Amino acid sequence: MFNYNNFKQKSPQQRFLFIFGLIILLFYFALGVLLIFWKDIPFDIQPTYRILFGILLIVYAIIRFFRLNQSDR
Repeated sequence: MFNYNNFKQKSPQQRFLFIFGLIILLFYFALGVLLIFWKDIPFDIQPTYRILFGILLIVYAIIRFFRLNQSDR
């Protein structure tokens, strides 16, 4: 999955974009989990839509993970 030698051979710009992609991926995943489990959210949204939006964000994070993993090769 992750090849350290391939990571060392990348240019600084490619390394920065890879790390930035990982950070954004973690942000989407954390936001999805937060929406699902945080009951007293500061804005008014029905629980069904809140959970569906959280699941959508987690699925999008998974898609980004596979795209990031594929572009690493």
